[in-house]
Amino acid sequence: MTAPLRVMSVFGTRPDTIKMAPVVEALRADARFESLICVTAQHRHMLDDLLSLFSIVPDYDLDIMTTDQTLTQITTRVLEGMEPVLARARPEIVLVHGDTTTSTAAALAAFYGKAEVGHVEAGLRTGDPWLPYPEEMNRRLTGRLARYHFSPTARARENLLAEGVPSRNIFVTGNTVIDAFMETANRATLPSPPQFERVDPQRPLIVVTAHRRENHPHMRAMAEAMRAILALPQRPQIYWPVHPSPHVDPVAREVLGEVESAILVEPIDYAKMVAAVRAAHFVLTDSGGLQEEAPCLGKPVLVMREETERPEGLAAGTLELVGHDPGRILAAAAALLGDPVQYAKMSRAANPYGDGAASQRILAGLLARFRGGEEPAAFVP
Repeated sequence: MTAPLRVMSVFGTRPDTIKMAPVVEALRADARFESLICVTAQHRHMLDDLLSLFSIVPDYDLDIMTTDQTLTQITTRVLEGMEPVLARARPEIVLVHGDTTTSTAAALAAFYGKAEVGHVEAGLRTGDPWLPYPEEMNRRLTGRLARYHFSPTARARENLLAEGVPSRNIFVTGNTVIDAFMETANRATLPSPPQFERVDPQRPLIVVTAHRRENHPHMRAMAEAMRAILALPQRPQIYWPVHPSPHVDPVAREVLGEVESAILVEPIDYAKMVAAVRAAHFVLTDSGGLQEEAPCLGKPVLVMREETERPEGLAAGTLELVGHDPGRILAAAAALLGDPVQYAKMSRAANPYGDGAASQRILAGLLARFRGGEEPAAFVP
C-alpha cells in the first residue's frame, strides 16, 4: 500500500490563511494525504479568528509576532522556528502561499531542511521589484526556492516560463481565494459587520480597504478623494474597516471621522468582510485579495495602486487601476455611480481568477508528481 503523501502547509498572516484554508480542508478530507499544519502567527489576532472560522487546528505554532516587528525579525524568527519543526515532522513537501514574508522564510527553511517546496499562487508579477513592497520580491524569491508552482492563471504560468521554470512543474489551478470566498459567501448566515445598522440600503455602499506600505505617503490624498466621492449626487456611503497602522488610522479619522456618510470601524474578521462586500455597490481598495474576491459577487473593483500583479482582471474588465491621485479616484467612482452602462460592464465581466476548484487541482498536481497520479486539467476561465 502506498503511504499517504506527507504535506506541511505553512501560513501565518490574514491573506495566506484565507487562501490556504481550502487547501488544508481538501488535504484533511483526502486519505491519500497526511496533512500537517504549521502557523507562524505573523499576524497573531487576525490568524486566530480565521483558524476558528475555518476550523483549523495547527500541529505547530511558532507564535513569532512581536510589537512593531520588522521584516528582518519576521524572517529570522520563522527560520529559527521552522528548523526543529521540519526536523521532527519530515514532510515530503512544504506548501507556502503567495507573497508574505512568512511564505518566503518558510520556503527558505524548507530548502535548508532539504524538503521540496510548493508555491500556491505562484507566478504573479508587477514587473517592478519595489511595487508592492515587500510582496513583489517575496514572491520572486519564493518562486526560486520552489520546485512546484500552482499558478492561478495562464498569464502567471507564462511569467514563470519566462523565468526558466520547467513547464512540467507548473500547474494552472485558479486561485484558492475564490474557493474560500465562495464557500464563505454561500453560508446560510454571516455575522453582521460592526455598525452596519448605519448603512442605508437605499443608498449605494462603497467598501474600502487601504493599507499598502507604498500608499502610506498618499493616504491623505486618498482619504480626501473619498470625502469628495461622498459629496456626489448619488449620496453614496463608505464602509471602511481602517487598518491600525499609524500611517492609516489617524489620517482616515482626521479626514473622514466627522462625515456622516463615512462609517469607519476597527478591522473586521473575514466573514464580516465577505458580508460587507456582498452588500456593496463596488469596492475601492489597494489590497490584492479583494481584486479577485469581489468579482465573484459581481462587484466592480477600483484599485488604488499604480501597478497590479493581477492584470487578468484589467483585461477581463473586473478591475480598474485608479492609482492614488484624487482626481482619478473620484472620476472612476463617479462613473460607477452615475453610468449604468459602465457599472454593468464591470459587474457582469467574467471572473478570470477561479471557479472554486483550485484546491482540488493542487491536490491532483501533488499526486501526479509524488505518486504517479493523473495530470490535472488546467483551469480555464
